[in-house]
Amino acid sequence: MLKSRVESVEDLEASLSEPSEADRAFVRELNGDIILLGAGGKMGPSLAKLAKRASDEAGVRKRVLAVSRFTSEATRRDLDAAGVITLECNLLNPPEMNQLPECENVLYLAGRKFGSTGRPDLTWAMNAIAPALAAYHYRRSRIVVFSTGNVYGLSDIVSGGSRETDPPSPTAEYAQSCLARERIFEYYSNEYKTECLIFRLNYAVDLRYGVLVDIAQKVYSDEPVDVTVPTFNAIWQRDANSYALRALGFCSSPPRILNVTGAETIRVREIAQSFATHFNRACRIQGQEGDRALLSDASLCHSLLGTPSVSLPVLTKWVGDWVMYGGGTLNKPTHFEVVDGNY
Repeated sequence: MLKSRVESVEDLEASLSEPSEADRAFVRELNGDIILLGAGGKMGPSLAKLAKRASDEAGVRKRVLAVSRFTSEATRRDLDAAGVITLECNLLNPPEMNQLPECENVLYLAGRKFGSTGRPDLTWAMNAIAPALAAYHYRRSRIVVFSTGNVYGLSDIVSGGSRETDPPSPTAEYAQSCLARERIFEYYSNEYKTECLIFRLNYAVDLRYGVLVDIAQKVYSDEPVDVTVPTFNAIWQRDANSYALRALGFCSSPPRILNVTGAETIRVREIAQSFATHFNRACRIQGQEGDRALLSDASLCHSLLGTPSVSLPVLTKWVGDWVMYGGGTLNKPTHFEVVDGNY
């Protein structure tokens, strides 16, 4: 049964890492251990813990390994306490990469977005060189490669969003570097028959970050909400975690592409007004609504892996309560209102 409100960081972390019966059933049939590369970011810790909990609760006791530079010692301690094996590694350092253990199942989360306009060289290194090192090292594994709907570019808001069959059309260097990451894994998949899945995720929300959080914070602080990009997609991060784990069962060579997000096309103006009502505050809007947005059609994902467990109204209430009662954030805005691709 869903909670009416997520009240603490501990409660939030437990919710984000709670496996479903589908997760437990999948792990029972999955051969081999699971390693996460780039596990110290926004999604990695909760995904690692979900995989470990699913394994333990399924009674199969797989090893779950989390690889990161671990700039946050608290994150590493939290993972260690959850029974996840943590390994420190700079994924851009070939000798360090070569020391990582072989593993049948790889979740590749490494990448760079925020601040990419300041260090484009580092963005390209993290989004192109690191994937080449990882794809070769784990060429005998099955790999779920985290990517983004940004590789499609903006689409007409009446279209229902980009589909997996649509050709990429990345705007600016961040999205171009993300397409490079995909192409590199595609190359190694074709060369070595590595089974991969390209996991194109649009706007996960965990209450400490996400488009809904960005909008709620602006409304609560009496700041104007920009509607230049009039619509967006969002998905509860636990649902995205569950999809990522079970996507290992759909890896193939050549790689399968899978759009991952919620079922709704969400209007910025309407969600801002909803938060204003929730907070009993005024809603200030700025900008002229355009006719294009970053949108993905995730119907294939939902047909393969099930519909999201948390609906938009529930997620909106959780975010509103979290912001209203002073819940902490990661201070990582999504920049969803950007139209030129420069994040």
